[in-house]
Amino acid sequence: MLQAPTISTGPSADAPRPGVGVDCIERTMTTWDGTELFYRAWLPAVPAHKALLLFHRGHEHSGRFIEMVRELDLEDVAVFAWDQRGHGRSPGERGWAASFSDIVRDMDAFAGHVAAEYGIPLEETVVLGHSVAAVAVAAWVHDYAPPLRGIVLATPALRVKLYVPLAVPGLRALAMVKKKAFITSYVKAGMLTHDAAQAAAYAGDPLISKQIAVNILLDLQDTSTRLLADAGAIHTPTLLLMAGSDWVVKNAPAQKFFRRLSSPVKKLVHYPGFHHAIFHEADRARPIAEVRAFIRERFADVVPPPSLLDADKQGYTKAEYERLQKPLPAYCPFGLNFRMQRAFLQSAGRLSEGVRVGWRAGFDSGASLDHVYQNRPQGTTPLGKLIDRVYLNAIGWRGIRQRKVHLQQTLRETIAKVRAEGRPVRILDIAAGPGRYLLEALRDTPGDVQAVLRDRNEPALEIGRKLAAEMGVTNAVFEPGDAFDAQSLSTVDPEPTIAIVSGLYELFPANDPVRASLGGLAAAMGEGGYLIYTNQPWHPQVEMIARVLRNREGEAWIMRRRAQAEMDALVASAGFRKLGMLIDRWGIFTVSVARMDPRINRGRLD
Repeated sequence: MLQAPTISTGPSADAPRPGVGVDCIERTMTTWDGTELFYRAWLPAVPAHKALLLFHRGHEHSGRFIEMVRELDLEDVAVFAWDQRGHGRSPGERGWAASFSDIVRDMDAFAGHVAAEYGIPLEETVVLGHSVAAVAVAAWVHDYAPPLRGIVLATPALRVKLYVPLAVPGLRALAMVKKKAFITSYVKAGMLTHDAAQAAAYAGDPLISKQIAVNILLDLQDTSTRLLADAGAIHTPTLLLMAGSDWVVKNAPAQKFFRRLSSPVKKLVHYPGFHHAIFHEADRARPIAEVRAFIRERFADVVPPPSLLDADKQGYTKAEYERLQKPLPAYCPFGLNFRMQRAFLQSAGRLSEGVRVGWRAGFDSGASLDHVYQNRPQGTTPLGKLIDRVYLNAIGWRGIRQRKVHLQQTLRETIAKVRAEGRPVRILDIAAGPGRYLLEALRDTPGDVQAVLRDRNEPALEIGRKLAAEMGVTNAVFEPGDAFDAQSLSTVDPEPTIAIVSGLYELFPANDPVRASLGGLAAAMGEGGYLIYTNQPWHPQVEMIARVLRNREGEAWIMRRRAQAEMDALVASAGFRKLGMLIDRWGIFTVSVARMDPRINRGRLD
């Protein structure tokens, strides 16, 4: 049952006993780009089947959790805490990463390492993030949809208090002229805690750096904006802790985020008078006891999480879809803006080749996609080429091109896995359109590979045949086929070892056709077959697209977004186990890979 926000001083129980029987070890793990990240692990004497992952706040490191781990006294839970890249004993320039999304991807890699190395599945894991790390945890849960037991977000930095006027625009200007810029934190130890000893320990810690990269601050701002707008896509049980006298972050955004969560279990606790570093405050036993109680409750809960297989019939994205179907009032300024955009694209915008293709074939069509992939401005007159350049640079189309990069990367890696297993590489794309991305991958992939590219649009297939001839690709077969015809898919011959569904399911709001399609694929593939699938969990222009553009059927292009957890649940219901995922830095498009697993039944292990 949903719990309303509460003002609480935490559990009244005595402070937890010092932990017993827990050893701390120091290790490293290799993350996705080869970087070796340092981490600490507190392993119970008896092998644990439950895990707690701790992610420190900005500037700090895993050593800052040592006392907290002891006070949590989780004698049957393995606890892990990393040093984020550029922090503590992990490598990298202090306070820097190429992007905030890289940090989130590191989290996913760290959780995967813990699951593989220590045999503790994500389904038996609770995660805690503090400050900036709380935002990264929320982004990880939103974007990657790990099946966690629960998350603790402590003083989340959804909006940092930047006391300098126009600080964010100034930082954006600095980032434009200097690729790698840094600022020094204004936060003093006394602004973090009332405990003099803890403040002195912070000030004298040689592993704490006050430096932070400007690009990370800006990415934090943009990621937080996205999470505040789309918190309803998060269903993970959540405990959110706020400090009443926080000099570092604003509390109102955290309250807004909490209200919008779709989590069936959620609790907000506010600590009046506390400073930002609540786990190092003078009265830290209260939030630590709250965290301990939440962790115990989450591990004791035997009720399975609510199913998202019917999210197309009720819930957060269904409500958004229904709202977009309703016209805006004539007096609405947003409606006027959308009408002006549509009028421009239907008139002067037609000088752009991309806009012309969109109005002719649909902005979601294979022809439009092919133009976006080519990314070469074309149009009538120099003005038309300029409009096309602006059109191709839209955030959604940039995301589409990054999705292509991720698709090709995932396909190459999956081909290598199939070959390493000694099996033939037989690829099936069930809705390929012209298939440019796949043809490019085939051209650049030597060896014995067979590919079948299906689509129900014969003109798109013919374009694909011509592209294949131009590229010299001879191992691709184009054939008509309905991607939602389960019977047709189930009889595909030869049996594919890699199936691809790219940019298809995102175009259809209902889940039943998607389930039928996935069922047909599952029937066509043998045990161990790989499925590569895409999803669009977020789009910053979803309303503009619905109010302005037209789809391949000539109707308003209204999309029902699927949370990544929903898409993964649909895939699991067909018998596939998700192995990994890539997402663009804007959080718009995902590319996932799953494998046929006979132990899976309706999305859950037998």
